[in-house]
Amino acid sequence: KEWWIQVGLLSVPLLAVYLHIPPPKLSPALHSWRVSGRYFTYKTQNIFYRDSSGALGSSDIVVLLHGFPTSSYDWYKIWEGLTQRFHRVIALDFVGFGFSDKPRPHRYSIFEQANIVEGLLGHLGLRNQRINLLSHDYGDTVAQELLHRYEHNKTGCVLINSLCLSNGGIFPETHYPRFIQKILKDGGLLSPIITRLMNYYFFSRGLGAVFGPYTQPSAAEYWDMWTAIRTNDGNLVVDSILQYINQRKKHRDRWVGALTSTSVPLHLIYGPLDPVNPYPEFLQLYRKVLPMSTVSVLDDHISHYPQLEDPMGFLNAYLNFINSF
Repeated sequence: KEWWIQVGLLSVPLLAVYLHIPPPKLSPALHSWRVSGRYFTYKTQNIFYRDSSGALGSSDIVVLLHGFPTSSYDWYKIWEGLTQRFHRVIALDFVGFGFSDKPRPHRYSIFEQANIVEGLLGHLGLRNQRINLLSHDYGDTVAQELLHRYEHNKTGCVLINSLCLSNGGIFPETHYPRFIQKILKDGGLLSPIITRLMNYYFFSRGLGAVFGPYTQPSAAEYWDMWTAIRTNDGNLVVDSILQYINQRKKHRDRWVGALTSTSVPLHLIYGPLDPVNPYPEFLQLYRKVLPMSTVSVLDDHISHYPQLEDPMGFLNAYLNFINSF
């Protein structure tokens, strides 16, 4: 008679099971990436990183800074190519991402991520070595903070030899977050509920919108990205990490100022179909504010993840920049 009570009683355990579903198993490719890496401890957090020795006869070091919401695995398509040019190729998963710890509750910030990069280089004995930074998206903002510290001779800062940015929200005024990002970062009590309900289907649909129509990830690649997010319950901290969008607005003068005042060789690799940092609005402002920077614009169909969508074009653009000074 009270059928809705029976449905409710049945739904409760089913919902509980759904909300605690374990993360997917690592694919062989993602497993290989993890076992090739190591961990170091920043304060109480375990931070995953990869450090590969590469070209003989080169002393150059490149550090790769990934974007949101993915991980260091974003660089896998150009990793081998980088090792053929650089003595050491280093990438990390920022705290809250990939295989690193994902504490909650936690106040995630760009400043903390920059501290972690400095900590990693100190751990590797590279604090006094000149470093080439290659960054993407969220990593661009971390690189801007590292550049600010370098330009102001902060103690323990990374000695930056060059900086290459790619498809990041460098200017808040030309950055257009996705609708779900706006909801999660400003959703208040609703945000934790949404992160609990996040699943592969909604994730792949959302992420696919920032890839070009001819450069969509394969199902296996989507699963690898989703698995890295789900590891250590990373889906539950996405709303906290997204506060970086508000941090960009608050600290715009500091981070854009670091770029305008630097004498470090500066380059941008840009996928022009990016809906987050759209063409031509973003590129026009970039060239106006940073006329001393060189720029590589990839093919018209390349979008927000250029290193995954056009790895050879991206790699060639980066190596041309590195070999130009």
